[in-house]
Amino acid sequence: MTDSGELVTLRDGATVLVRPMVAADGPALLAFFRGLPEEDRQFLRDDVTRTEVIDRFVANLGDDTVFSFVAEHEGRIVGDGTLHRTRHGWATHVATIRVVVARELQRSGLGTSLARLLVKRAIGLGLDKLVAEVVDNQIGALRAFEKLGFYQEATLKGHVKDIHGVKHDLVVMANDVSHIWETMEALVADYSPTVGD
Repeated sequence: MTDSGELVTLRDGATVLVRPMVAADGPALLAFFRGLPEEDRQFLRDDVTRTEVIDRFVANLGDDTVFSFVAEHEGRIVGDGTLHRTRHGWATHVATIRVVVARELQRSGLGTSLARLLVKRAIGLGLDKLVAEVVDNQIGALRAFEKLGFYQEATLKGHVKDIHGVKHDLVVMANDVSHIWETMEALVADYSPTVGD
């Protein structure tokens, strides 16, 4: 991926530009998160509908612990993918991956494309392991990560509450970075007749 990004073709043939996030994206990212249905935001770690949360996120760009890609379509942000890692301590070889996609583009292949680019970035950073945290009722997300080669490493019972106060299990999914990449290459080979030409 260049600094200007990479064009990604979705399942319906539409193209989306995926590129590294820059500070000027703050207002558009805020609009993206505010436009998500409440049920799509309920398990995010922060209240991303608040300006100060997005301002803090933008201020931390380039601090070497968070890498963020945004997906643009028809002049607006329709997806966000982030890689979170620590620079000190016992888990410097591990990063957490988070992907959020606009409702109308879910199941379009955009989430998988964002994840692929984040895995590529993880390889470039020399990371060994990626972790994704998924709530038990997010069946689509669980299946998408499984398709990428992630496995369920742990389940934390009643670890999160939804907006109605109902407790849910948090599923911790993980995989070795090189294994994820091999799985993704196999998926591309299955769906692209030009791979190997």
